[in-house]
Amino acid sequence: MWRKSSNRLLFCGLLLGTGVGCTADRYLAHDQELQPAPSRDSVAQAPNQGYLDVTRNSLRDSLLAQNTRLPRDQDEWTNVPVHRSEIRTAALERDAPQTNQNRSAAAGHVTIDGQTYELRPVSKATTVVETRVCRPYETPDDGLRSGVDLRDSSATRTADHSSREPFAGSGSILPVSLHDSSLSTPAPAPPMEDQLQLNLPTALSMVGGTHPAIGFAQWRVQEAYAQLEQTRVLWLPSIRPGISFHRHDGNYQASDGRIVDVNRSSMQFGLGTGATGAGTTPRPGLVAQFHLADALLEPAIAEKTAWARSHAANSTVNEHLLAVANGYLELLSAEQSCRVIEASRAEIEIVSQLTRDFAETGQGLQSDADRMQTELFLIDARLSTARENADVASARLCETLGVHSGKRIYPADPTVVPLHLVDLTRDQSSLIGTGLMNRPELKEAQALVAAACERHERQKLAPFVPSVLLGFSTGGFGGDIGTGISSVGDRYDFDAELAWEVRNLGFGDQAAQRQTESRIQQARFEKIRVLDRVAREVSEAHAQVQHRLDRISNTESAVSSATDSYERNLARIRDGQGLPLEVLQSVRALEESRLAYLQAITDYNAAQFRLQWALGWPLTAETTASAHP
Repeated sequence: MWRKSSNRLLFCGLLLGTGVGCTADRYLAHDQELQPAPSRDSVAQAPNQGYLDVTRNSLRDSLLAQNTRLPRDQDEWTNVPVHRSEIRTAALERDAPQTNQNRSAAAGHVTIDGQTYELRPVSKATTVVETRVCRPYETPDDGLRSGVDLRDSSATRTADHSSREPFAGSGSILPVSLHDSSLSTPAPAPPMEDQLQLNLPTALSMVGGTHPAIGFAQWRVQEAYAQLEQTRVLWLPSIRPGISFHRHDGNYQASDGRIVDVNRSSMQFGLGTGATGAGTTPRPGLVAQFHLADALLEPAIAEKTAWARSHAANSTVNEHLLAVANGYLELLSAEQSCRVIEASRAEIEIVSQLTRDFAETGQGLQSDADRMQTELFLIDARLSTARENADVASARLCETLGVHSGKRIYPADPTVVPLHLVDLTRDQSSLIGTGLMNRPELKEAQALVAAACERHERQKLAPFVPSVLLGFSTGGFGGDIGTGISSVGDRYDFDAELAWEVRNLGFGDQAAQRQTESRIQQARFEKIRVLDRVAREVSEAHAQVQHRLDRISNTESAVSSATDSYERNLARIRDGQGLPLEVLQSVRALEESRLAYLQAITDYNAAQFRLQWALGWPLTAETTASAHP
């Protein structure tokens, strides 16, 4: 079935290419369904693809006998209604119109796959609506030839077979070259549910706790505050209800030193467990056990630690905002690079066409035309790389935003423009002061210094305050000789202990104090290191913003001069002065200057956001409005 369908499409394509019509009485043998009518793009591709296919099989001689040829510029395609038993297609040529008598004589037969078909012209044609097949970056008024790359298998897959209606449109099909590197159709757009269009403010507003890095940092803050709550209740007793059973058989030593052979059992229940006879309850029902130094100073230590983690979470959010901004700028730059290279390709196509025309008329060399064709291949490779970079940037931005990796993000901004977030009239020392005041990394370092100081105070206080044990038990207790339990009644126990400890004759306490003091110094030097790093990051970002602003001005001038050079050289070539190949250098310079200008703006915007991050994100609507009225 597949082979017969492909033969049908091949046969229709050959008839379109030869400019004759046909009726196929045996075409739909065995009540086979008519295949859907091809779309405009498939009609443009099928004659040429079919011609190339049949030259590689056993039908080559019989098909070439029908004078098949590639379509010419002046060909017009017409169509008539399609019925179950016939397919009629005609091609009229403007340059060589045929009379009815000549058309009647142009009849014949052709045999394909064991079936014979009668060839005959159509008596009249429908009105022709002329259209053009254009590249994605080419407008119908460009005056350029448009072709299909026959080596691209996707060209045959783009045919639309979803409709059974006959082909309603027609148009001029331009010549196709085996060496044409043009892209016939743009890459298919993904489904709407897989697209996500964002602008920069929307992307920044999506930064939140749903991202793993930010969520992890925020839950560390929750953990720290839970530990703070725990330290604040160290002095409160714990409740331990339960039941215990004790059984003893054999000797044991009495309090007066005698060895006694006793068989006994006992049981305790209520608040407190473990009592076996004389003595207190070993596991009280209400018990408070803590070191007084911990009860006094551990809440302060936990509080400073919670502050530090809170500032660390803010630092993570700031870094993530910077990552989202850079990711969006990278995506926007990659998309704009595609537009720049597409524009450059259109300009090289113009020069390439002029070079081919010069070579055909003998005014230029065929080697120059081949050189321009090579340039087209190379720029197609650069365009593929640019599209790859855009897809990669979209995937990375999806990861940064925490959205589904299968979505394709498209920037809503139509172009790249410089963003002015910081007033450049402010001196560098003022900016450094702002950064030192706002950066959460410095606040985190200061909180860690405070926590280290509190730990040192705890170690200094530890030898002078006691450990506390308070226990109270109440419940039922009973027992008897043997295995029986009798004489069950109420029992109450209360215990209070205060114990001081000097570790290792005081040397252990001194060592512990030296450890905490050294950690204070470590935290202080870490704070100084962070302070120097913040000052360096502010100075570095400020310098980048200033110099990259100058770079924008320089590359903008380069684009202007490169554009003038290209236009003057192209006008000179069209006036017959020089060869088209001489314009190639101007086209390259124009593309390089455009990409340099795009990169300069992208780098400047990245430096602006890096400066905002270095300052601790002090950006507000009021400050922005006042800085740039």
